[in-house]
Amino acid sequence: MSRPIMLVFLLVILIVTSQFEWRQPLLELDASPSLSQKHQQIAKREDAVKEKIILSQERHIQRLNELVRTLQMQLLRCKGQENETRNATETSRLSKQFIELERKHIVED
Repeated sequence: MSRPIMLVFLLVILIVTSQFEWRQPLLELDASPSLSQKHQQIAKREDAVKEKIILSQERHIQRLNELVRTLQMQLLRCKGQENETRNATETSRLSKQFIELERKHIVED
């Protein structure tokens, strides 16, 4: 008697599990629109984050470009001052040489 009860029990378990497996794909089909909506929301959020990152990077690039411009201007100013200093140094050296030549001319005469 235990064998027939066991067989009936296994048959019932088999029927229940097969019904569960058949119904599960139906539930997945019903759930797929909500999953696609979730995927769309996630994609929208990712796009928004990417846009924010791009905007932030563009701002940083603009700041860096401004810094490069100011540094270039400072470099040009320094070069201009350096040239003025060189010119002044050369002028004073040449004038000293000219004075020495004049002295030699005066001494020779």
